Amino acid sequence: MPRHAWTRRAFLRTAASGAVSGFAAAVIPAAALGRSRLAAPSQRITVGLIGAGRQLFYKNWPQFSKMRDVQVVAVCDVDAWRLAQVHAAIEKHYAAQGSVGTHSGCRAHRDYREVLDRPDIDAVMISTPDHWHVPLAIEAARAGKDVSLEKPITRTIAEGQRLIRAMRDAQRVFRVDSEFRSAENFHRMAELVHNGRIGQIKSIRVGVPAGDNVDGPPTPDMPVPEELDYERWQGPAPRAAYTVLRVHPRHEFGRPGWMRVLDYCDGMITNWGAHLCDIAQWCHGTERTGPVEITGEGVWPPPGKLWNVLKTFRVTYRFADGTTQEYETSKPYVRIDGTEGWIYGEFGKGLDAEPKSILTSQIQDGEIRFPLKSDKQDFIDAVKTRGRTLEDEEVGHRTTSLCHLGHIAIRLGQPLKFDPQQERFVDHDEANAYLDKPMPARTA
Repeated sequence: MPRHAWTRRAFLRTAASGAVSGFAAAVIPAAALGRSRLAAPSQRITVGLIGAGRQLFYKNWPQFSKMRDVQVVAVCDVDAWRLAQVHAAIEKHYAAQGSVGTHSGCRAHRDYREVLDRPDIDAVMISTPDHWHVPLAIEAARAGKDVSLEKPITRTIAEGQRLIRAMRDAQRVFRVDSEFRSAENFHRMAELVHNGRIGQIKSIRVGVPAGDNVDGPPTPDMPVPEELDYERWQGPAPRAAYTVLRVHPRHEFGRPGWMRVLDYCDGMITNWGAHLCDIAQWCHGTERTGPVEITGEGVWPPPGKLWNVLKTFRVTYRFADGTTQEYETSKPYVRIDGTEGWIYGEFGKGLDAEPKSILTSQIQDGEIRFPLKSDKQDFIDAVKTRGRTLEDEEVGHRTTSLCHLGHIAIRLGQPLKFDPQQERFVDHDEANAYLDKPMPARTA
């Protein structure tokens, strides 16, 4: 690890523990540096943003921009237009924080390796298409960077295992970039369930929105736009001729076509599943294990379509404690039924329960409590303290694996038994072949 980065992290960790109060007078006030809305430089975490698409532009960068203890010093993308838009937004934002009206502290990069090579960067936020997630995260860890990784974090179960090893070998902080544990309704649901308000869990139901419309227009081969390094965009994915609906809209931040192409993404089963199945795993206490049986069915687009992810699906899991979980396309919700009642939470809404007294129950001193803070703050706090995040690499791997297991069961069309300790299907070579292979397009 670069000596400079280690010194910064060691100082921040000590400061976060309260052990350096004697140095307070030596820290230059941020206002004296012309950045009155930012913390002093010694108290900031420097972040590089890799991937400048829709999710970064509308979600991830705006969240970091509001954090006084974070400064974004790099942004990287293979699309020059997108890179320029995000870079300009970052510079404009930080210019408004100071007294001189300009800012030039964030560098734009076309090659992610330049970001990872910089000793002045503490952490990276990876917001690329899914097929780049694990390769970039592993390289970042080996370069000494802490990692916040956009969900879904993996394309396969074996990728998740490699990710865990890399993070632990490099002793890096990791956070799944999902905000659902920060939602007040799901946070309260988890506390109520963990403290026995519905009794013993018997069954769980999880819903996600129906998939994108995959019955898209024709997709003829097209010239690669001058602003796009298409070879690097494809990266570890199979090579294919360029067409705009395979990648993302030109000169805008609209919903990208790659989210509907199995070469790069598994569709809604992992995309929203990484949010809501995580809440189910959290409440159930199975966030570091998995199911023992899986069955599933789904509807695919006709073979030969570019947009070829599942349209709708329904998966049933059984866990070792006998709990069953139904996972389906409908609306974004989690419902948990127990021996003494049930509780229901829906994305963007409140909670419902039966009996209604569950909703007004207070968590008492000595009962289980979870921190309630944004996913970004959870990540940055752990970077400072070197502690664990609420969704570390193992939790993220197990949640995404749950989605992958359902996807595999749907593709094979038969019940599967799974050993969650060994992370292998029981006596099923065909299913085990998918453990380290992204779901291919259907040919028939």
